Amino acid sequence: MLEKVQAALDQIRPMLKRDGGDAQLIEVTPDGVVKLKLVGACGHCPMSQMTLKMGIEKRLKEQIPEVKEVISV
Repeated sequence: MLEKVQAALDQIRPMLKRDGGDAQLIEVTPDGVVKLKLVGACGHCPMSQMTLKMGIEKRLKEQIPEVKEVISV
C-alpha cells in the first residue's frame, strides 16, 4: 500500500507546491492510517487541517480504499 499512497501523493503534490508547500510521507500503518508531515507553507498555514482532511485524505481514500485516515505528525 505504501507505493500506492506515494503514487497518489505524487499526483497531489503539484497543487501543494503551487502554494509553496509539500507533504512528506512518514508512515502507512497496517490498519490504513497514513501519517504525513506538512512542510513549507503548508506546515504553518491556518488552513492546513482542511487541506489535509478535505484535500489529501479525500483523494487518497478515493484512489486507495484501504486508507482509513490521514493524520499530520
